Amino acid sequence: MADRGWVRIIGGQFRGRKLKVPDEPDLRPTPDRVRETLFNWLASSMHGAYCLDMFSGSGVLGFEALSRGAAQVVMVDHSLAVVKLLQEELKLFKTENVEVYQAKAPSGIRHPVKKFDIVFLDPPFQQDLLLPSCFYLEENDLLAKGAYIYLETQQHLEEKDLPLGWQLLKSKKAGQVSYYLARKS
Repeated sequence: MADRGWVRIIGGQFRGRKLKVPDEPDLRPTPDRVRETLFNWLASSMHGAYCLDMFSGSGVLGFEALSRGAAQVVMVDHSLAVVKLLQEELKLFKTENVEVYQAKAPSGIRHPVKKFDIVFLDPPFQQDLLLPSCFYLEENDLLAKGAYIYLETQQHLEEKDLPLGWQLLKSKKAGQVSYYLARKS
């Protein structure tokens, strides 16, 4: 599998480490400035968090969470080639608190050992998986009370679009991409 370059971790203990960006259709790593904003939003909640990166791609959101103090990160992608690359990258980090597996999200997400404190939802835009993923997480009781959910989309979102009991806390736009931080109350 060819790669489309590199993306780097911008904060925490692994700051500066580079991750390969696999050449996969619809894969677009979250840009540095968006990640900087996101992880500033989550700064007080990241340490010790149990995280899910549901559409991992390059893995940059999951590895960034790990770098910034997450206790456990679960990375999932539908592409076997991407999963293999993530497993290779993981070996370089010499850590055991990351689980990587292949599944078609959202329906293939395994029930976690404990409920997720933080979830990153950055699905391929053309596949209309963002809101179905939100409802899947809620209906299958995969989120801890007070969990934070990062949402990245080309669409405008409103709180009424989300599962009952979810609040939109923050939102920003970068180019064609809108991104949000929601919380399960």
